[in-house]
Amino acid sequence: MQTDQTPLDRRRFLSGSALALALPWLESTGARSEAPRRLACIYMPDGVPMPLPEDPAHADWNWFPRGSGRDFTFTRCLDPLEPLRSDLTILSGLSHPAVRDIHGHSNADQFLTGAATGATGAYRNSISLDQKYAAHVGARTRHASLVMSTDGGTGTPRGAHTLSFARSGRAIPALHRPKQIFDGLFVKRDVEAARRLAWNESALDDLLEDARALRGKLSSHDQRALDEYLDAVRATELEVEKAQRWLNVPLPDVDAAHLNLDVTPDDPRVYLRTMYDLMHLAFRTDSTRVATFQIGRENGIGRSDHLARAVGFPLAHQLSHETKAPGGWEKFGTYCRFLSEELARFLAQLKATPEPGGEGSLLDNTLVLFGSASSAFHLSRNYPLVLAGGRSMGFTHGRYLDHAGAHAFSGSWDGGKEPWQREFTHEDLPLANLFVTMLQRLGVETEAFADSTGALVGV
Repeated sequence: MQTDQTPLDRRRFLSGSALALALPWLESTGARSEAPRRLACIYMPDGVPMPLPEDPAHADWNWFPRGSGRDFTFTRCLDPLEPLRSDLTILSGLSHPAVRDIHGHSNADQFLTGAATGATGAYRNSISLDQKYAAHVGARTRHASLVMSTDGGTGTPRGAHTLSFARSGRAIPALHRPKQIFDGLFVKRDVEAARRLAWNESALDDLLEDARALRGKLSSHDQRALDEYLDAVRATELEVEKAQRWLNVPLPDVDAAHLNLDVTPDDPRVYLRTMYDLMHLAFRTDSTRVATFQIGRENGIGRSDHLARAVGFPLAHQLSHETKAPGGWEKFGTYCRFLSEELARFLAQLKATPEPGGEGSLLDNTLVLFGSASSAFHLSRNYPLVLAGGRSMGFTHGRYLDHAGAHAFSGSWDGGKEPWQREFTHEDLPLANLFVTMLQRLGVETEAFADSTGALVGV
C-alpha cells in the first residue's frame, strides 16, 4: 500500500550534520582543576599471525608475547613497543560473545559496540565505546569526538569504514582526508560559518515540522525508522547549538609545517603518521577528548588494502591467507610490525608531550586501545589487544594479561573448516568487561556496557 508522503529532504540533513564537523573548536583558556581524560581507539583488520607452537616461525612471528604477567618477551610483531613497555598492557582471551561464531570479516562493526550484528539478515548495531564516553565528556570541547578511517564514510553493514556508532546504532561517517580533518579542527571562516549556522537552524526546524506531519501516515515499522533518523537530527541540533557558543573563540595556534595534508593511503607510512599526528594535535589543543581511527576495512576491500606497500607487499589482506606459503608467517608478521612501529611512534609522541596546564604527559591522561576483532585466520575470538596510557587514571602496565593461555587457537587454514566454524569448549572473557573498567577510570559512572558481566580486574 502506498501513502501520500512528502519525503524528508535528506540533503538538508546531511548538510547540517556535516557542519558539526566543519567548524573548529579551540583550546579553552584558564587553569584546569585537573587534566582532561582522553580516549583513543584504533583498529586493524584481518587478525594477526599465530603460528603453531612447534612451527619455527612461532618464536619470532606469533603476535602475542612469550611468557605472561611481567615476565614476558615481545616477538618481532610487537617489539617496536619495547621502549614503551612500562606504559602498556597486552591482553589475550577477550572477545564479544554475540559474534564469536561468525567470520571475522564481519566484525569491525561491533569492535567497540559488542552488538549482535550477525553474519546475514537484519542488521542492528548499538552505541560504541567512544560515543558512550563522548556523551559524557563531549560537551566540554568543540568536537565531541574525532572519527577517522583510511577509507572514510560509513561503509556497509558488516563492512564498516568507521568504528563509531551513535546511541541508536547509526554509523557515524569517518573522515579520511588529512586536509579535511585539519581544516575542520583548525581553520575557521567566521562569516561563512555564521551564515551556515543560521541556515542549519532554519533547515532543522523545517525538517522537524515535516517529520511531525509525516509520522502519522507511517506504519509502526516506518515510525521506528523515522525515530532513529530524528535521533540523528537531534544530535545535529546539539552540535549546531554548541558551534554557536564557540564561533568567536580564538583558534589555537598550531604548526602544521611538518604535516603532509595531501597524502593518501598510497603512501602508507606517511599517511598513518599524518593521521596519528592529527589525533595528537587534536588532543594537545583540547579540540576533542575522544578519537577513533580504523586502519583499513575488513576483507581487503578499498584503498586501505594497499597499506602493505609500506613493507614491500602489494596487498595487506592476502597476507593473512598465504601463511602456509614459504615465508608466509614472516610476511604477515612484517606487516603487523609496521603497524606496531607507527603505534609506538604515536604513543611516544603522546608521552613526550607535557600535559598543557596540568601534570604528567598527554599519554598519562590518554587511554589508548589498539586491536582487532579477530585473531588466527579471521577467528572471532581471542582478540589481539594493546591497552596503553592512562597512568593518571590508575592503570598499571608492563604486563601481558594472558586470559587465553593454552586455549588459544593457532595455525594456518588447512582448507577444511575455517577456525571460526570449529567448536570451542573454552570461552573468552567478554571484552565489554574491559570497556566497563575503561569507562569507570575515565570518570563515567557505569556498571555495565553491552553484554558485560562486570569490570575486568587486574588492569
